[in-house]
Amino acid sequence: MADALQAVEDMKAKIQENWGWFLALGVALVIGGIILIAAPLATSIAVTILIAAVLFIGGLVQIYNAFKTKGTSSFLWNLITGIVAVIGGILIYVNPIVGAFTLTLLLAAIFAAQGISQILLAFKLKPHEGWVWVLIAGVVSLAAGIMIWMDLPGSASWALGLIAGVSVLVNGWSYIAIALAARASKG
Repeated sequence: MADALQAVEDMKAKIQENWGWFLALGVALVIGGIILIAAPLATSIAVTILIAAVLFIGGLVQIYNAFKTKGTSSFLWNLITGIVAVIGGILIYVNPIVGAFTLTLLLAAIFAAQGISQILLAFKLKPHEGWVWVLIAGVVSLAAGIMIWMDLPGSASWALGLIAGVSVLVNGWSYIAIALAARASKG
């Protein structure tokens, strides 16, 4: 129990020492969230194409790495994984609508996991002022994941932009609240 209390005090001290960085992160997230909300379809397509490029380039690097490790037990696995990533990147780029659907499905899972993680973090932060904002951010992320899943396939046209924007915006406000509370308690 003493270790847990010490961990909370250490975390509180770190937040107080770095409150300005938490505030800057919060402001950046709020601005980013507003941009994402303003153009959900454009954001969805842009994210889809960016993911396609990352998969394609990452897959090529993985294939190259596989041949660098030829003769080891990981060669075949690295080669297959790289080929799958390259093909996935090409398929997403060629058909960004299907790619957006797939990414939307993945987004729903990520938001659900993020929400659960933030809810658990909020209860760890509970003695610190502003913890409820982290809890709210977690609940919003979890709700976003559920909402995306329930509206498939229609959500593929708006989810990557709009829901990501709302989640990012609320996360930004949670960091701003934590930073301001830390600054006020720093005294």
